[in-house]
Amino acid sequence: MKLPLILRTGVLIASLLATSHLYAGDVDASKETTSKQVVPPDETVPVVHPVSGPYFNEDSFITTDIRLWYAHQTLTNSPLGGGHATDLALQLRVAILKNLQFVAYKDGWLDINTPGLKKNGWNNIAAGLKFAYLQNEAARLNAAIGVGYEFASGYKFSLQDYDELRLWTSVNKGIGKLNLGATFNYFAPLHNGSPLLGTAQRISWHLHADYAVCQWFSPVFEINGYQVLADNNKSPISGADIANLGGNSGEPVITAAVGAEFRPVKHLAVRGAWEMPLNDTKLFGNRVTCSAVITF
Repeated sequence: MKLPLILRTGVLIASLLATSHLYAGDVDASKETTSKQVVPPDETVPVVHPVSGPYFNEDSFITTDIRLWYAHQTLTNSPLGGGHATDLALQLRVAILKNLQFVAYKDGWLDINTPGLKKNGWNNIAAGLKFAYLQNEAARLNAAIGVGYEFASGYKFSLQDYDELRLWTSVNKGIGKLNLGATFNYFAPLHNGSPLLGTAQRISWHLHADYAVCQWFSPVFEINGYQVLADNNKSPISGADIANLGGNSGEPVITAAVGAEFRPVKHLAVRGAWEMPLNDTKLFGNRVTCSAVITF
């Protein structure tokens, strides 16, 4: 059954977040970081930023960087008749304080090519602030909360053009050469703009793991989940992270991504991942995501 799987996953994420708070209470406050900009906590163990679900899979670290994204996704045969979607985007993150970051997490160009819909145009623009309330380098434990706003600036016929409020929380933990992360998002449409297929309240969750084989290479495994909370009766499909399509509260989208990150030189990481659905969906086929992270 799909719904029990979502509930079990939600319990797992809640447990991870709760554990981070309990663990933090036992740590000596004198070990708190005093650096102006907080980088991944142990520089001898490289930490990979999320590779899949780029718009909403946000970790807890406060950094200054630029991220370039390319994603190519096949669409299932129903209901748009197959085809593919291609997305190009650029993200900007700026460390304002040691525990506060500006995040411009969505923009770019979306091309949808299916028998039922052939359109391309600009994505909505979305940005927000992230507050890292827990930064324990000794324990390699970080946690953050964030708030973002998506503006109805995109092209209606490429399934954009709506305002949306986003709230999120995340936790990251390092264990030896293994780095783990979890993120939970809540999205509330604000009924501004005129989206083609409507919008709905929804949530997403993201689990991340990477292992630092050496200073220049890390394999990555991630799981992403998307769930519509309330139907708007305009669309039978969920847009996952492509767009808010109103969707179907009875059809969650759960995917797994396998990839890697290469760090050929300092301040540059090149990554890629292949993503596939773990359950039956009406839209999400396979996806290839490539990105580069330039840090400052």
